[in-house]
Amino acid sequence: MHQPPAVERPTTVEAGGKWHATESLDALVALESSPDGLSQGEASTRLAQYGPNALPEGRRAGPLRRFLRQFNNLLIYVLLAAAAITSGLGHWIDTGVILAVVLVNAIIGFVQEGRAEAAIAALHRMLAPQATVLRDGQRLRVPAEQLVPGDVILVEAGDRVPADARLIEASRLKAQEAILTGESVPVEKSSEAVAEDAPLGERRGMLFSGTLIVAGQGRAVVTATGSATEIGRISGMLGAVEELTTPLLRKMDAFARWITALILFGAGLLLLYGHFVQHHPFEELFMTVVGLAVAAIPEGLPAVLTITLAVGVRKMADRHAIVRRLPAIETLGALTVICTDKTGTLTRNEMMA
Repeated sequence: MHQPPAVERPTTVEAGGKWHATESLDALVALESSPDGLSQGEASTRLAQYGPNALPEGRRAGPLRRFLRQFNNLLIYVLLAAAAITSGLGHWIDTGVILAVVLVNAIIGFVQEGRAEAAIAALHRMLAPQATVLRDGQRLRVPAEQLVPGDVILVEAGDRVPADARLIEASRLKAQEAILTGESVPVEKSSEAVAEDAPLGERRGMLFSGTLIVAGQGRAVVTATGSATEIGRISGMLGAVEELTTPLLRKMDAFARWITALILFGAGLLLLYGHFVQHHPFEELFMTVVGLAVAAIPEGLPAVLTITLAVGVRKMADRHAIVRRLPAIETLGALTVICTDKTGTLTRNEMMA
C-alpha cells in the first residue's frame, strides 16, 4: 500500500516563513493533529513540553524593592547625609524634620506606584483571553494560555486570535492585523497556501496571535504559541530595549551634584576664612559651618516634586491612563514629536465610545 510522503514540520525558527506556504492538510500531518483536534492527554503532554501560551513577563519588583527604589536619588542621599550630620551634632529636631521629609517622599512614591501596579494587574485579569478549541472532537472553551501547537481552534467575528495558526477552513473570514502590519483595512483570509516569500500582510492562510476577527468564521490549527508567535517576537525585541533615565531624574541628579559642590565649596571657604583670617576657634567654627551647610540644603524639594508628580498621575488616571512610574509624567509632558506606525500605537483601529 502506497504511503503518503512525510511532511517536514517547520521548526519554531522557520515557522513564520513556512507554515503559510504549507497546505492545510499537510500542516495537520506535520503537527501530528487532525481536523477534530488533539486528545486531552496529548494536549497536556504538549503543554508541559511547550509551556503556557503567554508572553514572558519581566520580573516585577516586590514591595520592599519598590520602597527602597524611592531612595535612589542623589538629592535623597544628600538629605540622609545631612540627617546623619545633624544627629552627630545633637540637633535632633533638625534630624527628625529631614528624616520625616525623606520618609514622606518615599511613602507617596511607593503608594502611587503600588496603585498603578494593582490597576495594571486588575486589567490583566479582566482581559484574560479565552479560546474555543476542539479536544477529542468536542468543542470546548478553555483559557488561551492552555493552547498548544497542534490544537484546532474555532474563530468567529469578534474573537481575538489566541495564537498563530494555519487556517483549515474559512468562511468569509476577515482579520484586523493592524497591530502587526499597521494597515487598518481588514485582510481577507482563506485556507489556500501562498508563496514562501510572501510578506506578513499577505499570508492569507495564517491567523496571528493578538489580531481581531472582524467577519466570518474559521477553523485553524495552532502552529506557534507564546514567545514563538509573531507578536511574541515583537515583544522580545521590545524587551531588549535599554531603559533610559528620564530627563527629570537626570536634571535632579545634576542639580543635586551642583548644589552639593556649591555648599561644600562655600563651607570650605567660610571655614578657612574664619579660622585663618578671623582666628575663631576651629571646633566652634566647624560646628557653625556644618549647621549653615545643612540649612542650605533644600529638604522640601523632593517631597514637593513627588507630590506634584502624584497630582499629575491622578489627573492621568481620571482620563483612564495608568502611569506606573511617577517621573514618566514629566517625560510625557516633554514630548514634542512622536514617530509611530499609526494604528496599534496611538489608536487601536476600533470604534470607541
